[in-house]
Amino acid sequence: MTGFRTLLYKEVLRFWKVGFQTVAAPVLTALLYLLIFSHVLDRHVLVHGVPYTAFLIPGLVMMSLVQNAFANSSSSLIQSKITGSVVFVLLPPISYLEFFLAYVVAAVLRGLMVGAGVLLVTAWFAPLSFVAPLWIIAFAVLGGGILGAFGMIAGIWADKFDQLAGFQNFLILPLTMLSGVFYSLHSLPAFWQGVSHFNPVFYMIDGFRYGFFGVSDVAPESSLAVVAISFLAVSAATLAMLRSGYKLRS
Repeated sequence: MTGFRTLLYKEVLRFWKVGFQTVAAPVLTALLYLLIFSHVLDRHVLVHGVPYTAFLIPGLVMMSLVQNAFANSSSSLIQSKITGSVVFVLLPPISYLEFFLAYVVAAVLRGLMVGAGVLLVTAWFAPLSFVAPLWIIAFAVLGGGILGAFGMIAGIWADKFDQLAGFQNFLILPLTMLSGVFYSLHSLPAFWQGVSHFNPVFYMIDGFRYGFFGVSDVAPESSLAVVAISFLAVSAATLAMLRSGYKLRS
């Protein structure tokens, strides 16, 4: 696993060298969301008996985590392809599994760092309890893994930054913003409740929030099953693309 460790070190160093942009900036963005929404709605809204600010914090943590996990792997791959430096990853005897693990683990690490930063700067705005910390960890790691692997798919498929930006703006952003970060599923009309059940990010956020308050829109066991199956499916698709060399070796 020497190749895995070396590539992982390279990927972690890549985002850590510009940590002010890759970690601090997303934390500030989440803090601004909290300040605006909590100021407007905290005194008027209770969700599952939880004050709105407290309800909002886990959603912002998870949203920041998954968005940055996706950004890490996708931006790294597209940058390597455009500059031609991806050849230095493909030439050494690194298996496609090591390639996959290094990029996904680095994406998860960046997501966890951003999520932890968001939690630290927002937790003092409202009292938080940690009813089921193992659920919090499970959904955080799996959620970061899914978006990290999905970011690899986007980075492999895209040929230029414009295509990657379209992927982020028209797929990732709607999936995360319409996943229950700012509202409970039961506050939606019946039709949109049904649509939300096809959004895997909804299950990540709902299960993650359950770990804090012990309440959720969907049973956490069901959410965990959906998230685990999604991770396996996205990982299998990513590994198949790496194995085939699609848009990497040509």
